[in-house]
Amino acid sequence: MFFKKQGFPEEGDLVFATVTNVQYNSVFCQIEEYGRQGLIHISEVNPGRIRNIRDFVVEGKMIVCKVIKLDKEKGHIDLSLRRVTEMQKRQKTDERKQEQKAEKIIETLASQVNLPVQQVYDAVATPLIPKYEMLQYAFQDVVETNMSLEKAGVPKEYADKLDILVREKLKERSVLISGTISLKSYEENGVDVVKLALIDALKIEKRVSIKYLGAGLYALEIEAKEYKDAEKILKDVLDSIQKSIGKNKNTEFSFKKKEKKDKKDKKE
Repeated sequence: MFFKKQGFPEEGDLVFATVTNVQYNSVFCQIEEYGRQGLIHISEVNPGRIRNIRDFVVEGKMIVCKVIKLDKEKGHIDLSLRRVTEMQKRQKTDERKQEQKAEKIIETLASQVNLPVQQVYDAVATPLIPKYEMLQYAFQDVVETNMSLEKAGVPKEYADKLDILVREKLKERSVLISGTISLKSYEENGVDVVKLALIDALKIEKRVSIKYLGAGLYALEIEAKEYKDAEKILKDVLDSIQKSIGKNKNTEFSFKKKEKKDKKDKKE
């Protein structure tokens, strides 16, 4: 990636780090965004007992870490692997993928204008990064709000061509959470119990879809712009169903989630 940040990360930041050296009780990493070295103590690799640290980290592998301690004067950056949740890891990985797509657009632009990629990247990124932090957010602003690249400071000789490329390659992003609801009621009015619970769940958010699969199983899909929004909607939906069935002891309810995935945001 061309994208680099200046200075130091802040405590609590999530960063991509490539494992460079694994010792008996510590892991040395190269923090990709900042070009600086970080250290993971064995106690921050995994919450459980570690017999062999190499069961969890391997040289050359890129991992998502959290910055837990910082000494700018000495240049020391302490990282944690175990404090990164699965959702944070997915969000950070998604962020990297989206920035790589943005850089691919710059590569296409450089080919069109027959100039070195780094030269074109610098010309485009210099005015955009201070405001948007990453190119992907600027490009999404073009798609979602018709932001003018030229007015944002991108040189005119690039702005028009880049605007066309961005609109060709990107759509409004969204993520999709899906899974299967199992809802069965053996009450006398069981059909009504199930029906009311699902109707209430659908009222939570218009981007919620529930389809009957048969034998008390229902396909649930939730679409949102960000994972955290989709996860919140999911929680609200499941809480609504649980509340609706209330104290009906003869009603069974469970949910099995499928792996999260992005909806396509690039035209092939």
